[in-house]
Amino acid sequence: MSKEKQFVTEITPQQEDFSRWYIDVIKKAELMDYSPVRGCIVFRPDGYEIWEHIKEELDRRLKETGHRNAYFPMFIPESFFQKEKEHVEGFNPELPWVTEAGGEKLEERLAIRPTSETMIGHMYSKWIQSYRDLPVLINQWANVVRWEKRTLPFLRTSEFMWQEGHTAHETEVEARQETMQMLDVYREFVENVLAMPVIVGQKTPSEKFAGAVDTFSIEAMMKDGRAVQAGTSHYLGTNFAVAFEIKYLNRENTQEFVHTTSWGVSTRLIGSLIMVHGDDRGLVLPPKVAPTQVAMIPIGPAKLRDQVIARADELFAELKRAGVRVRMDDRADVSPGWKFNEYEMRGVPVRLEIGPRDMENGVVVLVSRVTGEKRIVEQANLVAEVEKMLQDVHNEMFERAKQFRDQHFYSVDTLDEMKAQMDEKRGFTLAGWCGSNACEKHVKDETGATSRNIPFEPQVEKTSCLVCGEQAKHTVVFARAY
Repeated sequence: MSKEKQFVTEITPQQEDFSRWYIDVIKKAELMDYSPVRGCIVFRPDGYEIWEHIKEELDRRLKETGHRNAYFPMFIPESFFQKEKEHVEGFNPELPWVTEAGGEKLEERLAIRPTSETMIGHMYSKWIQSYRDLPVLINQWANVVRWEKRTLPFLRTSEFMWQEGHTAHETEVEARQETMQMLDVYREFVENVLAMPVIVGQKTPSEKFAGAVDTFSIEAMMKDGRAVQAGTSHYLGTNFAVAFEIKYLNRENTQEFVHTTSWGVSTRLIGSLIMVHGDDRGLVLPPKVAPTQVAMIPIGPAKLRDQVIARADELFAELKRAGVRVRMDDRADVSPGWKFNEYEMRGVPVRLEIGPRDMENGVVVLVSRVTGEKRIVEQANLVAEVEKMLQDVHNEMFERAKQFRDQHFYSVDTLDEMKAQMDEKRGFTLAGWCGSNACEKHVKDETGATSRNIPFEPQVEKTSCLVCGEQAKHTVVFARAY
């Protein structure tokens, strides 16, 4: 067996064992490694660079919508959690506590940040005095800790990185507008940067954020048919304002509580984009966040090697100047076939080949990671042609993911139908729900599926509850989830 073939057989096929495939790929592509602390991972440079590009793209969007970055402490006094009862009950099972420091027992336990509503609520109560101080539009890039019982790299870890926005407003109308604006920012970002189609909707009461009035989400389908909550936006009403006494003097000179929101996405987006786009050859990375967008590989006989590399260096510099993340692989001790397989496995969107004949003809060969299409393009138009192929790769990735989702999205009328679908096929189901917690819980107990959200634009409107048969109040997406 050739070296090239052996390289790919080290990845378990998706159909054989999707979870094993996922671990094989992220380890082999050197995105992460396990740390000695249970449930925590080390982000290797390629994995962290994907996060950096996610941050760059999203941070720009947050600033364009008027938000500014700040930073708040990761240690939160226990008393803060007692102020918002629903909030502490929601997070208490996952909270790690600091009980002593410097060899002395602390007077009050400190939680390591699971989310920052309490700390930020305390600070906002100091900063906000008048309607002139509103709105407050702050975002934080940080790490948080939730002591998960079951972990999976990137998707669910004890420590992870995220951004969390926290805003305060004069009125419910303004706060709700903010909540929906940020939900749409997430939808646009995930679809136009990560090439992941999402279902946008509202969480059911049992699935909403602890302490929120309403929670909204974007849900993505992985290639094993499971769901990942790719982002959430919460309207918190005055819950945290009352708990932390965030009041302001309104335009009529009377005291009122502010209306607050919070919203966030995390490093689980890395796991999501891998599971949405990857294939049996390895990663398939969206061009806008790929650490390397173009892998440049000089080929040809040894006697012409120096001439080919000299021209490749010139083209490399040209792409660099244009802002393309390009990598030259001129290793002489590794065959071109081996390199092709390696960069495919690492998910590099475009491969650029140049040999002696290409030099003579003033062309190069571009190869798409997604379709395998080869384009012979003029060196004089290289930057434009590379940029076009990168956009084509993105478009193809989005369309393939959307097609996969559409093919694995089923409409059911009864629980028996749902069970049969989930036993035989992977994917999401659309069903009616009467609004009762008992029926929602029964679905979970019987199928292992949870309500993902009440979609704003369902494919069909359901009229009866899949469990009790009573009139449906909502049409809901159900799925097994990470």
